[in-house]
Amino acid sequence: MNAADEASLELIRQLRTSGQLQHAWTAQLWQADIGPHPAAAALLAELHRCGEIRPSELARRRMIDLSVVSRQITQLTGAGLVERRPAPEDGRAALVRVSERGEQELARWRRLHLDLFRRALDGWAEQDVRALAERLGAVNADLRAVLAGREDPQPLPARYGQDTE
Repeated sequence: MNAADEASLELIRQLRTSGQLQHAWTAQLWQADIGPHPAAAALLAELHRCGEIRPSELARRRMIDLSVVSRQITQLTGAGLVERRPAPEDGRAALVRVSERGEQELARWRRLHLDLFRRALDGWAEQDVRALAERLGAVNADLRAVLAGREDPQPLPARYGQDTE
């Protein structure tokens, strides 16, 4: 195995560990503050980032089946966190958006997550947190592109405006 493969395997291990830790902290926060299922809460956060959108587009962005998104939207609508209306160009289709109550709940959940991260990353410099977030964002974008069938990830230097020579 070459050094690049070893580095990739270590990245896979670290991403897997990050996923396990994310699951653990989400479960811990959810047990302390029962609300919608954590997956539905994550969908609410994505909906907040997207603004008003069709459920099919939301499913595409999340890379999950539309039936899963529909169930989560039903749960969130029932809890008063999401509003749904007919799409103006096609009344058979729906548009969904975060309700005012959803915005308030999302802000509260974010405070809980931020508190956890403030405690966990105490002592990290802000620029180190930003750099890590940017690098993980680049990894996620490239993985998303490959999973979506577009095997054209951008070289890292070009993505960050650095010289490539």
